[in-house]
Amino acid sequence: MHIRLDGVGHQYGAVEVLQDITLEIPSGQITCIVGPSGCGKSTLLRFMGGLEQPTSGSVTEVGAPPDDCLNAFTYIFQDFALLPWRTVAGNISLVLEDHGLGQSAVTKTIADVLARTSLSDFKDALPKQLSGGMKQRVAIARALAVNPAVLLMDEPLSALDAQTRELLMDDLVTLWTRAPFTAVYVTHNLQEAVRLGHQIVVLSRRPGRIHEIVEIDAPLPGRSLSDPVLQKQHDHLWQLMRDEARAADAELVHV
Repeated sequence: MHIRLDGVGHQYGAVEVLQDITLEIPSGQITCIVGPSGCGKSTLLRFMGGLEQPTSGSVTEVGAPPDDCLNAFTYIFQDFALLPWRTVAGNISLVLEDHGLGQSAVTKTIADVLARTSLSDFKDALPKQLSGGMKQRVAIARALAVNPAVLLMDEPLSALDAQTRELLMDDLVTLWTRAPFTAVYVTHNLQEAVRLGHQIVVLSRRPGRIHEIVEIDAPLPGRSLSDPVLQKQHDHLWQLMRDEARAADAELVHV
């Protein structure tokens, strides 16, 4: 299953946020969306997940989700969104409720995603006992528990320090390498985009339009900006974004 956007545009009142976005989100790949503040990245993600409808254009689901998919579109946010009174296992079990699963199936699914995210030893811990990186691992495990067709990730690492961010990127690469998934990953961080993205969609300042789509052919495992080719692609992305970001900052100051 993949997503197709055709001529998507959107306005909030008199403010035009997005304009004529036509894009394919390929199955089994990570698509990163970058662009200056206020260009409509998160709004575009909400359209893909069906939380909002664009004022023009269309968002189409192409193909069927996996047979064992419990929720076709699943979000991962920067603020973790964990229930503080539930344990790690309890936060994961939340998304499995109301699906008619037996207790043995729930227990097996929780154990599986805990193992995949290196959280098995923390299943009985409360969120207040976890670091920021561990909390985000719980959020990732919870998303994986429903076997989504598409993961929608909105700045998932932006609240973390640089070292933890590197570790979580390693985790995401490992998860994808073991079982390739489809994801749309919104970020301001170009290093994250180059490290994780198979295609990187660069949006212009508001109203957001597709400025360029950059394809990265290097295998996901082992990517590093010490690779001259990847460093060149990173620099190219920054050249695309620099003037747009400066202009966007000036616009935001005067809003």
